[in-house]
Amino acid sequence: MCLGAIYWSRLEAIYFGNTRHDAAKIGFDDDFIYQELEKPVSERSIPTQQIQTAKTKKAFEAWMQNPEREEY
Repeated sequence: MCLGAIYWSRLEAIYFGNTRHDAAKIGFDDDFIYQELEKPVSERSIPTQQIQTAKTKKAFEAWMQNPEREEY
């Protein structure tokens, strides 16, 4: 989610000091997240189910009708 927020905010540059592998060496290992993202949703360790209703579609329709929306 953080990486998504960075790209959606359209930052001009990203600066960082340590890699995810460096972080793993000191106990902040998020490699399982990268592995989860590669799996089909139905095979991920946290049960995930899409629940689509008329309300969920209306939210996107309202967004598309908003003349002030930002294109991504």
